[in-house]
Amino acid sequence: MDNASAIRLSVFLGVFVFMAVLEALFPARNAVLNRKTRWVGNLSMVVLGALVSRVLLPATLVGVSIWAQQEGVGLFNLVTAKTVGTLPSTEQINNTQYGNALVVGIVVISVLLLDMLIYWQHRLFHTMPFLWRFHKMHHADSHVDTTTGLRFHPVEIAISLGVKALAVAILGIPAIAIVIFEVALNGFALFNHANIRLPQKWDDRVGLVLITQRLHRIHHSQAKTESNSNYGFSVSWWDRLFKSFTPRAKQNDETLSIGQRDVPAIKENASIRALLLQPFKETE
Repeated sequence: MDNASAIRLSVFLGVFVFMAVLEALFPARNAVLNRKTRWVGNLSMVVLGALVSRVLLPATLVGVSIWAQQEGVGLFNLVTAKTVGTLPSTEQINNTQYGNALVVGIVVISVLLLDMLIYWQHRLFHTMPFLWRFHKMHHADSHVDTTTGLRFHPVEIAISLGVKALAVAILGIPAIAIVIFEVALNGFALFNHANIRLPQKWDDRVGLVLITQRLHRIHHSQAKTESNSNYGFSVSWWDRLFKSFTPRAKQNDETLSIGQRDVPAIKENASIRALLLQPFKETE
């Protein structure tokens, strides 16, 4: 856990560079605005989001998890205490006859629950007008690439952090599950926002399990019926299970209209100031 931040940063930078190189070599679509104009604003949002997270929750989600374990707070910590007979440390749990199976089971279930939570959080950000004001800034990007996966308003980051912290405390999610989930979430966000395209037959196969770039571009469509679908950040099965999966857009992937009609693809709308102030303007 001491290396959690280093692990997250290393995986993040590795995936970002790899996907950025792929989309530079094999771009699926051409951007309306130049890369510098978009990337300065988009990458600034991830920096501001990180600063907001550090101010609001200096201990991080891993810190919340460790606190919950020490205090015996949360469903999984109670289950562990009842099963093992006390409230032990992770090392002590691993030395019991139930230890390894119990820890692995809780970690797997925790990662799945966190992923489903993010699916529903994302869906609510589309359906609740107040939340949509902030999430719309993500969708107003006129082009979808790796940096779009980092373009979230600091207020949305703050709300999401609060939701996740509450879930960690209520469920007693172990720290290792948080690290696994957040590494995967960041990696998949970069992966499915990348401006690349798999051959259709492979896209369909991969899309049985994961949200591909084409499937996520449907989520960024200007058509509301398409934008209000494919909410998953990683796997596609939540959308299939909860009836929000759209396998094909009305337009083909090459000509699909991306962005928001009331936020034109001009340099002024891509500035840091414009991105931060966008939620406070009149919306559709």
